[in-house]
Amino acid sequence: MSWILLAVGAVLVTATMPASGPSHSAGWKLVWSDEFDVPGAPDPARWKYEVGYIRNRESQYYTDDRRENARVEDGCLVIEAKKENYPIPGKPDTFAAHTSASLHTRGRAQWLYGRIEVRAKLPTGRGTWPAIWMLSESISTAGWPACGEIDIMENVGYDPHKIHGTVHTRAYNHTKRTEKGGSVTIDRPYDDFHVYAIEWDQQKIDFFVDDQKYFTFTNDGQGNADTWPFDQPFFLKLNLAIGGMWGGRRGIDDSIFPQKFLIDYVRVYQRTPQP
Repeated sequence: MSWILLAVGAVLVTATMPASGPSHSAGWKLVWSDEFDVPGAPDPARWKYEVGYIRNRESQYYTDDRRENARVEDGCLVIEAKKENYPIPGKPDTFAAHTSASLHTRGRAQWLYGRIEVRAKLPTGRGTWPAIWMLSESISTAGWPACGEIDIMENVGYDPHKIHGTVHTRAYNHTKRTEKGGSVTIDRPYDDFHVYAIEWDQQKIDFFVDDQKYFTFTNDGQGNADTWPFDQPFFLKLNLAIGGMWGGRRGIDDSIFPQKFLIDYVRVYQRTPQP
């Protein structure tokens, strides 16, 4: 999702779907998952919420544990963005034009290396900006972009068929127009579920859609945290933004609401020891 005071997408490489990447079934062990099979609130042992107006001049107010914006139903996590006049808690006579939710595992789960895999169906429409992304725990001390960021999937509604995967570091980020990323075009990702994933180790991060690899970010081997801060634990974030510095570049079509970001599962695998 990037854009913690940032913008994504200035320098992206477009690719068509190449040959299949490695299968997650070979040499991987499942170490964490949420299958979203218990209706109601997202599991508080796994997920926490961002609350308020967080970044990027986005229009939505992220609500706290509000079923209208985040819930589990029909075997999916539903993150729903709504057009409404939402009274902002603690601010009398102040209303949000849009609401949504942003869930994260910070303080619940974090991982160093592995395959992070999310099966999801995207929302669509001008102004939507769903994201699956990761930050390191050092965000509170090192700040962004030194903490590092991995954008597993981003999509903006005004360009609905393009999926973006990006990394941000102190050396590679939008403020320098040096961020590193790739993109791939898939047909109507808002009609069907697709698997969005990375495979991350000491040498590289590979980006996939449906096991089709479309971008690799490689460790330069210099031991330089400015270019490779990805040797520390990262936590996961799932959110549906509305508008903002990227999602709102062509405005917001209020006729599209409500919009739902459906997540069928989240699974984290790590390499099993080899004989």
